[in-house]
Amino acid sequence: MLTKNSRIFVAGHNGLVGSAIVRRLLGGGYSDLITCDRSRLDLLDQKAVFEFLREEKPDYVVVAAAKVGGILANNVYRADFIYENLTIEANLIHGAWLAGVENLLFLGSSCIYPKFAPQPMPEECLLTGELEYTNEPYAIAKIAGIKLCESYNLQYGTNYLSVMPTNLYGPGDNFDLETSHVLPALLRKFHLGKKLMGGDRDAVRRDLGKNPVEGVDGSSGWEEIVSVLDRYGISFMEKDGAGRVCVNLWGTGSPRREFLHSDDLADACVFCMEKLHFRDMFESGRAEIRNTHINIGTGEDISIRDLAVLIQGIVGFGGDISFDPSRPDGTPRKLQDVRRLESLGWKYAMSLPEGISGMYEAYCS
Repeated sequence: MLTKNSRIFVAGHNGLVGSAIVRRLLGGGYSDLITCDRSRLDLLDQKAVFEFLREEKPDYVVVAAAKVGGILANNVYRADFIYENLTIEANLIHGAWLAGVENLLFLGSSCIYPKFAPQPMPEECLLTGELEYTNEPYAIAKIAGIKLCESYNLQYGTNYLSVMPTNLYGPGDNFDLETSHVLPALLRKFHLGKKLMGGDRDAVRRDLGKNPVEGVDGSSGWEEIVSVLDRYGISFMEKDGAGRVCVNLWGTGSPRREFLHSDDLADACVFCMEKLHFRDMFESGRAEIRNTHINIGTGEDISIRDLAVLIQGIVGFGGDISFDPSRPDGTPRKLQDVRRLESLGWKYAMSLPEGISGMYEAYCS
């Protein structure tokens, strides 16, 4: 398990999850951290990963690196999502074992559970039904990661823990309209809609200058900007320099989702690393050992429609919201059962309105 003297490699330290874990570790007095960006270490390169782990000799490996995206990206880039995630986790988990690393934390996702799982979803419902089609490749890769950790523990006596975060948001989130998850996508859409309605073209151009959409950036022609934003559900009807905006969202708005701030996730991860060992996750003497992973979430959810209204109010967007029922909804509900983690002594701290407000302040600055 984790101690203050542990040498810790955080794979994926620049991402939403990895950066939060690094902040939490540093804040908790862990100073011997190993990080390595993609230009120095390609996690898809098995030989390079094995050599890196053998040379660095970490005491603990955190697998926070993954190819991630929203419903659109998951459904379009299916081969990329299953191949890259399988390869990254296999390289890191097997490479850690080869390098003699006894402790590892693998981060999965709540999408591992069946589309029509009981709500809230307990750890025991894994592999009890078919997956949601749109993110099936990603989910299968994450399930494989769980089973890799479980199998290495059972065969080799390692302490490779698996935690399953719910939907995450926070500092360093992905606001790319082509690949982002629902919460940052909504926040950016309402922000752009607000600026469009106010006739603030400079603000729209600045936004696109930092994060272009389909190659359209702040230097593009205004008609081209309006056209590409319309394709991503930000419809602008201009008149006399200002106008009316409607933000159109996929699906019916009825699916319910659970959201956890990345700082809370990081705190839960360090809690597990400090307090838990794999052998704590099952009763001794069991003939079959499975479902030893741990859900991390709030135990509370919200409909996509209500989430949109909440973010609309925080951003101050005065336009309209519409839904396109011809587009997929995804899984009807994804609320995790977090009683296992709560029984161990951990509970989240940041409310959803507080977290979104802080995220929007950071986005605007």
